[in-house]
Amino acid sequence: MAKKIESLQELKSASVSAETSEVKAPRKSVKDKMGRSYATGKRKDAVARVWIKPGKGNITVNEKSLDEYFARPVLKMVINQPFVVTNRENEFDVVCTVKGGGLSGQAGAIKHGISKALNEYEPELRTVLKQAGFLTRDDRVVERKKYGKAKARRSYQFSKR
Repeated sequence: MAKKIESLQELKSASVSAETSEVKAPRKSVKDKMGRSYATGKRKDAVARVWIKPGKGNITVNEKSLDEYFARPVLKMVINQPFVVTNRENEFDVVCTVKGGGLSGQAGAIKHGISKALNEYEPELRTVLKQAGFLTRDDRVVERKKYGKAKARRSYQFSKR
């Protein structure tokens, strides 16, 4: 028993010394031949494919301008949040295609995709984006309808007579 305890302590001390001596290499940015970074963003049923490259801040969604595709100012604000948090407003051009879901879900998917693409382009922005919660996929989706129910949880109206 004493030998097991000693060997466990040796193992722990060895793992601690290995952890302290091991220094993580800085992340490298990932860009294609054209200098773009790519990421996929998801929210509810919407999926967005996002490419970012240095530019003047133009955002194109499904070959339409941001103002043309998203009329509500709140949705435009949601999409621009990653740039505002990282102080990179009007520094990147964004081209994205989005499918599925409604406008709100699509805006959330684009935000998620832009955040991931920024992380690929400039890895040092990861801490800022992570603290803001933009790199985590919001996994809330609509609950499915169950049999014997009017909706997901609502029962049919009870009739006494």
